[in-house]
Amino acid sequence: MKKYVIFVCFVTLLGCILLTPTAALATAQTPEILVYEGKTENMFTEPKIPVGNPRIRALPQEEFQEKVRNRTFPSIISSTACWRLYIGSWEIKDKRLFLTSIIGLFELSGEEPLFADWFSGVLRVPRGEVLNYVHMGYETVYEETLLISVENGLVVDTNIIDNRL
Repeated sequence: MKKYVIFVCFVTLLGCILLTPTAALATAQTPEILVYEGKTENMFTEPKIPVGNPRIRALPQEEFQEKVRNRTFPSIISSTACWRLYIGSWEIKDKRLFLTSIIGLFELSGEEPLFADWFSGVLRVPRGEVLNYVHMGYETVYEETLLISVENGLVVDTNIIDNRL
């Protein structure tokens, strides 16, 4: 009987773990920053950082941890709300996407923005009031979503989705 009870408890626990949606195990993320048409906005897309670029430096673990301890950058960088351990700032200027700064795990050297010719994809920019908060990744729904299609760093299309409909 005792073995049966242990077995039932084990199966129940295993079932709870396996059937728990991953959303319940996640955290809403800190967005990237995008300057678009002169306005600073949150961006729910994380363009990859070109680690092989000579202007990008990945901080060694010891240096990163020291900066966390010394609060050199915001504490959110080392929290579960920033899985990537950095926040990038981006700008679209003359239909070109640029990386303008990074805080956290990487550093961008030089004064000039870095043209993001390595990036192709869609940038998601939430706008308006929150319609449905979801405590996972970038799943929160806002009134509108601006979609900016980029190919090799060049903006090729923009669309606005009205999530109120």
